[in-house]
This record gives sequence, structure tokens and C-alpha cells, in this order.
Amino acid sequence: MTVLDVRTVTKVYGQGAATVHALRGVSLTVARGEYLAIMGSSGSGKSTLMNILGCLDIPTTGQYLLDGVDVSRLNDRQLALVRNRRIGFVFQSFNLIPRTTAVANVELPLAYAGIKAAERRRRARGALDMVGLAQRGDHEPNQLSGGQQQRVAVARALVTEPALVLADEPTGNLDSRSTEDILGIFDDLHAAGRTILLITHEEDVAARASRLIRLVDGQIVTDVRQRVLA
Repeated sequence: MTVLDVRTVTKVYGQGAATVHALRGVSLTVARGEYLAIMGSSGSGKSTLMNILGCLDIPTTGQYLLDGVDVSRLNDRQLALVRNRRIGFVFQSFNLIPRTTAVANVELPLAYAGIKAAERRRRARGALDMVGLAQRGDHEPNQLSGGQQQRVAVARALVTEPALVLADEPTGNLDSRSTEDILGIFDDLHAAGRTILLITHEEDVAARASRLIRLVDGQIVTDVRQRVLA
């Protein structure tokens, strides 16, 4: 089953002499359970594509279907619901709320979705257990290492059981050991059938994915299946 279906998508910013063609007819399908890495240098269109896939922006032309939903037809409220329920975001900077416990941070997407408190807490603790932080739920971010904070962010991304986990440079602020821990979690998620899309500029991080896409000047120049490194 297809989770992502990108059909001849373009994105144009500005007008006249200031016009920038960030994406030039990108087409892409991602099946449920795939682990995909997207690479590209600055100006390649990587960030623009990520924003469109994350429903943070919409194409100028073309179509983007997420789990069968045509994103371009949604209003702002509907887009917010899609982001909350169908996409789990993991960012380079963790984006955790300070002076708030790990379990409360993980609960946030469920709170926005109107889930009752007891169920939120149960699911949040379950998600923390998945990333190996079951015993750290009552710790605040400043009581956790960078790698542990990123694990909390991964748990928060998983707690809504989204169609897509979208990770934007998730290891960019981590040391080598913490990087390996996070990538190990993604490996386990992939093995369990989760759909993961990873944005990265690091070759060794991209090598963990089962499929690699490279963008140059707003176009896909490489789309290959690759051997997954152990």
C-alpha cells in the first residue's frame, strides 16, 4: 500500500527576476514500511520537499497524496489534523518543552487530538518503553543527555501511530554513540514495518536506509534500492 504519492510536483517562489524554482517536476511513491533517505546539498530542494511531505507547505503545481489524502485540497485546520495524526516529526533540535517531563512531552500530540488523560499517559509511557526510556519518563529534558532527548522526540513522533515518521537531520546534534542509538531505533522501527523518511546530509546515516534518493537543482537524480548496513 502506498503511503506517499508525489505526482509531478513543482514549487516556485517569488516572481520575475526573483523567481526560484525549488522543485521541478518531482514524482515519488513510497510504500508502507519503506525506509527512505533523501540527500541533497544546499539549494537542491531537499528542505522544500521535506516541507511539502510534512504538510508544512503545498506544491505550486502537481499533487501530493499522503495515505490516500490529497493534501492540496485541505484547509489549514485539516492540514493541522493531518500533521498531528498521520505524521510523526523528529527534528535535529529535539523541540522538547523545558521544565516538562519526558512523558508529558510525549503526550502532547495526543492532547492536541483530544485523547483523555489516562489514555494519553498509558500510550506515552508505552512509546517511551519502545525507545528504551521507560525509566526516564519523569525526567525533564535538562536531566537527560542529548541522545536521550532525541529518543523522547522519537517517542513523541510514534505515540500517534502515524502513517509516516519524518526525521529531519535527526542525528545532526548528536555524538557518534548517540547517533548509533537513534539509528538503531530506526532500524528496529523499519523491521517492525514502520514507514520512515529520513532527511540527511551524512552518507553513513543515509546508508542505513533501504532506499536512497538524491536531489539536485530541484530534481531527483538518483533513486536506488541499497543494501542495508547492519
